[in-house]
Amino acid sequence: MALDPGYLQYPRRARGMDHDLYGYSNLFERPPVVWPGGRTVAVPIVVSLEWFPIVPEDKPFRAPGHMQTVYPDYRHYTSREYGTRVGLYRLLDAFAAVGATVSVATNAAIAERYPSVIRDIVAAGHEIVAHSTDMNGTIATGLAEADERLLITTTLDTLERVAGVRPTAWASIARSQSWNTPRLLVEEGVATMLDWVNDELPFTMTTPAGPIVNVPLNHELSDRQIITVQQHSAESYADQIGDACEWIEGEAGRFGGRMLPLQITPYILGLPYRIGAFEALLTWLAGRRGNWFATVSEVVAAHPD
Repeated sequence: MALDPGYLQYPRRARGMDHDLYGYSNLFERPPVVWPGGRTVAVPIVVSLEWFPIVPEDKPFRAPGHMQTVYPDYRHYTSREYGTRVGLYRLLDAFAAVGATVSVATNAAIAERYPSVIRDIVAAGHEIVAHSTDMNGTIATGLAEADERLLITTTLDTLERVAGVRPTAWASIARSQSWNTPRLLVEEGVATMLDWVNDELPFTMTTPAGPIVNVPLNHELSDRQIITVQQHSAESYADQIGDACEWIEGEAGRFGGRMLPLQITPYILGLPYRIGAFEALLTWLAGRRGNWFATVSEVVAAHPD
């Protein structure tokens, strides 16, 4: 069968991904990055602090980690609540022990239901990242632009009212976006997003409304992926992060500063039989001379892109 000539007519074919948001760039050919204090590996830690309604919505899709059994799914609902009530505070203690300042990607519903939790995070010097209204607030193409804008503005307004500062960074649920998301974020004053994972350093995207910096948050190294999905132990998770850190340190010695982002979840790593392994990992990371614990915004401010 002959190939239809129209098959070869692909107007979006280009080097790299098929869009106009940024050009192709080889990580190993860029000018070397130098982090503050001559550090070589930036370690931004992003905590996913989420509120799951007990009745999930499947449009445009059901968020990962959402309710799974027949209504009412108290088993999964209360385990998520454990993260907010107990697990988060174990993590905050672990960060304080090594002097790490982190970014907390949180839903507006957390601020509405538990304002004291948000205030505790801010009082400890950590950064608030906007993470939708709640875990039913998913985004994908097909969501009306007006509805997506309302979701973004409601999230930002609510978190600002409780935290006392308006978030300038955004993390979508499951890193999912519509065609409109980068532009809408810029139009609503957001400077940074954490949704695109195709790199290991921040990079600037150009939208019709202006630029936005993307900080890649690789889900393959998240506690959800390694511990919950792949069913590895917390000790195995720590080993894998350590392996990644050593590899990235080697590349940093040859090519300049690198980034090792960690995404963690209070109801996963905050459990009593896992937190010890995570505390040991933080101590090990803090002991590496070239490592720099930083918030997402600090990494963006220090990056030359």
